[in-house]
Amino acid sequence: MTGPRRQQKPFMIGLSAGALRALALAIAVTLPAVRGQAATTEWIVVDQLSGLAIAGYDPVAYFTEGSATTGRDDLEYEYAGASWRFRNEGNRAAFIADPQVFMPQFGGYDPVDIARGAPLAGDPRLWMLRGERLYLFYTDEARARFASDSERILIAAERRWPSLKKTLTP
Repeated sequence: MTGPRRQQKPFMIGLSAGALRALALAIAVTLPAVRGQAATTEWIVVDQLSGLAIAGYDPVAYFTEGSATTGRDDLEYEYAGASWRFRNEGNRAAFIADPQVFMPQFGGYDPVDIARGAPLAGDPRLWMLRGERLYLFYTDEARARFASDSERILIAAERRWPSLKKTLTP
């Protein structure tokens, strides 16, 4: 074994299972930002460079058009520390009237990962409406898993979200 490897081995052996899990969670939390996605240190998924919620997609269009549709830069509304974009004035007005109806649940974090205890930013192109609520997913696999077992996943995610939310910067 080389000298550098010998020096690393005691460090890794000295880590407890809990410390390894914490390290893995820290790495997992930073992955979306590394991939160029949104920050995972906010209650709402916001692009760190632009300040846009859900990457500039119109949150109302998921309900009215049944599709992930980008909003226009001249139709923005500031809410909950983020800029929300809309496809048209009607969608903007609907959001202003009741943002909680149209905002993605769990701030745009993937409910499957929230249920596991890891707040990973959802991709606005990977979405699903369930019970008149919008959910965004980190991967296609997470969306498929949610579709097959949404009730159990939502129970776990609702239970974990308050404590996870405390770890995110408002």
